[in-house]
Amino acid sequence: MAVKQIDHPTLGAITLSQNARCRRISLTIKPNGAVRLSFPAGISVSRALVFAESKADWIAATRRRIETAATDRHICTPDEIEALRREAKRVLPAKVEFFARKFGFRYGRVTIRAARSKWGCCTSENNISLSLFLMTLPEHLQNYVVIHELCHTVHHNHSKRFHALADRCMDGREQELRKELRNHHTA
Repeated sequence: MAVKQIDHPTLGAITLSQNARCRRISLTIKPNGAVRLSFPAGISVSRALVFAESKADWIAATRRRIETAATDRHICTPDEIEALRREAKRVLPAKVEFFARKFGFRYGRVTIRAARSKWGCCTSENNISLSLFLMTLPEHLQNYVVIHELCHTVHHNHSKRFHALADRCMDGREQELRKELRNHHTA
């Protein structure tokens, strides 16, 4: 794998990653706004850069979105995190139980964590872990995440069947709610 850094005249710093295992040209924007251009060994650097240049508007828009999210994000103090943890432990397991009964799901344990990268997850043993930062979301999005994780007790993937089940449980609003959740970030 060959990796090198270049300073592109319009796109700024780009990390070029040419990799034999890579199947196609792809762009990644890191949380700090850095651009990584990955491409297969059979593709020339100049061809990969033409691809990146064709995506200049997308790169700029993604960088703006990252910058806006960073300025809008409130960093929680330890006291705020503890208050969120207490509230989450009081509210979220009850929500899981309510929706599990309502839709007939079976689950194992419910744990509350200070997860910053995911709102929730479901293990292969059907244990559900929820981020205490869910308490910063509107209630309908808290419900969306809980139902989403409960649907994983039936389908441990994001297949069409999973999304069909989730959509039924969410009165046909699964895509709308998923899109709305993307506008929120953990604290």
